[in-house]
Amino acid sequence: MKALVFQGSGKSAWEEIADPALQEATDAIVRVDAVTICGTDLHILKGDVPEVRPGTVLGHEAVGEVVEVGSDVRGVRPGERVLVSCITACGRCRFCREGAYGQCRGGGGWILGHLINGTQAEYVRVPYADLSVHPLPGAVDSKDAVLLADIIPTAYEVGVLNGRVRPGDTITVVGAGPIGLAAIATARLYTPEKIIAVDLAPPRLEAAKRFGADAVASAGEEAEQLVADLTEGLGADVVIEAVGVPESFETCTRMVRPGGHVANVGVHGKPATLHLEDLWIKNVTITTGLVDTHSTPMLLRMLAAGRLPTASMVTHTFPLDHMEEAYDVFSRAADTGALKVVLGGQQHDVLAVRAS
Repeated sequence: MKALVFQGSGKSAWEEIADPALQEATDAIVRVDAVTICGTDLHILKGDVPEVRPGTVLGHEAVGEVVEVGSDVRGVRPGERVLVSCITACGRCRFCREGAYGQCRGGGGWILGHLINGTQAEYVRVPYADLSVHPLPGAVDSKDAVLLADIIPTAYEVGVLNGRVRPGDTITVVGAGPIGLAAIATARLYTPEKIIAVDLAPPRLEAAKRFGADAVASAGEEAEQLVADLTEGLGADVVIEAVGVPESFETCTRMVRPGGHVANVGVHGKPATLHLEDLWIKNVTITTGLVDTHSTPMLLRMLAAGRLPTASMVTHTFPLDHMEEAYDVFSRAADTGALKVVLGGQQHDVLAVRAS
């Protein structure tokens, strides 16, 4: 099969590798129909995630068709169309029993495209399939569903839920890329008073307005002043960091009100300064997190009911074998206007025979 293989910092290639095979009785093999590229994949390519070893197939989000399952798999069967979650869950360890699947200690957590071969390929092996793939309703389009593999549950759980968004809150989202836009869309489910979006790129600020931001500002002093002006100098109730650079995190801590919440969602590759000399007295709660995907079944129901704005988030589509072109477009979002890129997306009505 063909797959996008990480070859070291700054290097990857779409190349021929061996087909995946079942290794455990709890595995499933999924033929990939649609994948997307995550900002975390770009971090890997920049060398920010040293655990990813050269030779690893990248990607942790997909929609596809089950073609083979191990003897212990009960929840899905060959021929079913499924969402492959970015998080794998053993279902038995302490954290899985608490619903904290991202912290799985039984061989799961974020492993696809990180510690084992991922989804940016023609086929993928998914461990612990019963808890790590989700059957899809036939009416749900693959290009929409693939966004529920990672960015929407991540924004909702790590941003909105960790940030304790409540009705009437003022929310500031720093970073209006895909995660930030998903945070805006899912924060609106809680009827906040206002949402302020901050980003350096004017096209992303325009997108933030379409997704429900009430006010927008460029990063820096302009954004901090706008938040102060709109909150009578108090600061935002919840500030969601959706960039992953030191400057954006430090900006978030300056824009939060006393007793407020800073929810960090961004993937950080460099140290950020925590100004406790300013924050210790403000009763501020700072949360970090890896998505657990416990909300995925609920979000899938909302998607099927037309309650999530996924379609407007996909700005570019490519055939699956145009992976390198898709990475180039996604990595130059400021020039290309890319929000989310989706590769593939065609739906199959009959089970294909896997190439041997």
